[in-house]
Amino acid sequence: MTIRFDGRVAIVTGAGNGLGRSHALGLAARGAKVVIVDFGGARDGTGGSTEAAEKVVAEINAAGGEAIAHGANVADFGQVQDMVKRTMDTWGRIDILINNAGILRDKTFTKMELADFEAVVDVHLMGTVNCTKAVWDIMRAQNYGRILFTSSSSGLYGNFGQANYGAAKAAMVGLMNVLHQEGAKTDIRVNTLAPTAATRMTEELMTPETLALLKPEAITPGVLFLVSEQGPSRTILCAGAGAFARTIIYETDGIWLDEAERTPETIAARFADISNPDGQKALQGAFEQTTKFAMKAAAAKGIALPPRG
Repeated sequence: MTIRFDGRVAIVTGAGNGLGRSHALGLAARGAKVVIVDFGGARDGTGGSTEAAEKVVAEINAAGGEAIAHGANVADFGQVQDMVKRTMDTWGRIDILINNAGILRDKTFTKMELADFEAVVDVHLMGTVNCTKAVWDIMRAQNYGRILFTSSSSGLYGNFGQANYGAAKAAMVGLMNVLHQEGAKTDIRVNTLAPTAATRMTEELMTPETLALLKPEAITPGVLFLVSEQGPSRTILCAGAGAFARTIIYETDGIWLDEAERTPETIAARFADISNPDGQKALQGAFEQTTKFAMKAAAAKGIALPPRG
């Protein structure tokens, strides 16, 4: 099976450098028409220029592909709407959205100004929401769409000095879980990437030897699979240095306590039982947890619950 994107139109944000550039080049090489979106600001989000985006467009066009540039700040919904309008005016459809744009303003939580927290959340979380909202109804009308969010191990597992970034990146998982359900009937598949790569966002955080292993190009094959026709949905793919893995959120089977036992002391005494991984499951929706807890209670009390619906 060869994965191709002929006839598909893709938008890639933060595509002037690093991961976004690599993803855009990969899509174009396999036939996609690509919108290179880059605000052109510094790593902390200040400044702005379309120069980086135009260079990627020139690179794609020189290789025989088709691309246009747009300098939208993803945190500004009006600019995002203009980006989508220009894409539709040019090619008439939008099949793929890769949300990759981001900024860093790292400091410990005690030293971090709220303005720096809000700025990072505005770009990573609200920027992703803005772009996804702007293409959502187009994809629904087409009965086809592939959307990728970019998370991070900082959001999934934590990283000192990145409370703002980690909070925004963890939010991608919740957004994915809901939009996976809402997009299913119109074949909109939503996934999340958690990459580790040598980019200007990470160049000061790693040794030169480590950075040499973590080329953005090593991650893009996983991205191309996720946004392909054959791609999954509701998947968190972790990637870096040519290694690929999945993060899966499990819930333990847990325990049920009768009314007399429901004390903090009992919780403390039985916390190992609550945490026991035997029988843990990756739940597929919020009501699956509700049903599980209700069934445990009903079984303990000898109550037969009517079926849902």
